[in-house]
Amino acid sequence: MKQTYFTPGPAELYPTLYKHLQTAMDEQIGSISHRSQKFRDIYRFTDTQLRTLLNIPDTHGIFFTGSASEVWERILFNCVEHESFHLVNGSFSKKFYDYANALHKYAHVFEKPFGEGFDYTEVDVPEYAELICVTHNETSSGVQMRPTEIHKLKRKYAKKLVVVDMVSSAPYPDLDFALVDSAFFSVQKAFGMPAGLGVWIASQTCLEKAERLQKYDNLTVGAHHTLPTLWSHYKTFETPATPNVLFIYLLGKIAEDFNKIGIDTIRKQTDEKARMLYKFLDASDDYTPFVKQERHRSQTVVVATTKEPSTEVIASAKQAGMIIGTGYGKFKESQIRIANFPAVSIEQVDLLINQLQK
Repeated sequence: MKQTYFTPGPAELYPTLYKHLQTAMDEQIGSISHRSQKFRDIYRFTDTQLRTLLNIPDTHGIFFTGSASEVWERILFNCVEHESFHLVNGSFSKKFYDYANALHKYAHVFEKPFGEGFDYTEVDVPEYAELICVTHNETSSGVQMRPTEIHKLKRKYAKKLVVVDMVSSAPYPDLDFALVDSAFFSVQKAFGMPAGLGVWIASQTCLEKAERLQKYDNLTVGAHHTLPTLWSHYKTFETPATPNVLFIYLLGKIAEDFNKIGIDTIRKQTDEKARMLYKFLDASDDYTPFVKQERHRSQTVVVATTKEPSTEVIASAKQAGMIIGTGYGKFKESQIRIANFPAVSIEQVDLLINQLQK
């Protein structure tokens, strides 16, 4: 039986992926050189589609990495001389903070309990923090920080760099890249691709910071894919080392598909599916939304506390052809996580709700 994956990553593959993958095989994309004109055309095409989809200005470059978690290290190396500041309310925002400590940065943290979100009015960034690290959507707990709150935070601390983890929500959040200095995501979530490619968006301001830090004898910005190195190659749509050419091609094609649908339509469909799921959870005797404040509830990863062991819920759904995610960490046995990505339709979400009601 073919299953529908509501897991928060890897997730349901986007329906057009199969067609694009076949075309890539027919055109032998996996064999072309990353120094060829054909690759430069692929990189340029994907860059153009992502710029259109996410409204990214020319002040920002778009780079490819092995994963989104690799970007944690790259940006801390390249954009922090001494101090970073982290909003932590789940396992992945905590890992970003842990990376900063591992790199011997002075990492400040404002931490909320698992399942609680942030509003900009309660955030007080230390004076000497150079980089504010925000997670738009915490995959582990299903908490989001609304883009308007992120934008207000940047306006309040205009001289500090702001980086947004949008791993499990891109392209849903309508970020204003005139305010956001950097953002990153991976393709195995809402873009409906297999895992294996990270995308790093960084501004000219980030580049200037990295170039300045690179001149210091007592500091390193790393050896692997520094921002100045990535940017230097980006000028001709090349990469420092052999990238995942196939996935860059597929990402461009899926971003093109999204652009044909229209980002406004994708966001409205996401909102409608989230509304259906939360309406069901709020009315249910067997499930409750884990995130209590509606303004902090994720639109792309819905987390619910289950009355019966989550393993039983997950097993029943699997028998019906639907794979849903377990809770994260210590909530593994008491929660489920439901991905609400573009690859699943309103009709499929309706079928899932009917299954959970049984």
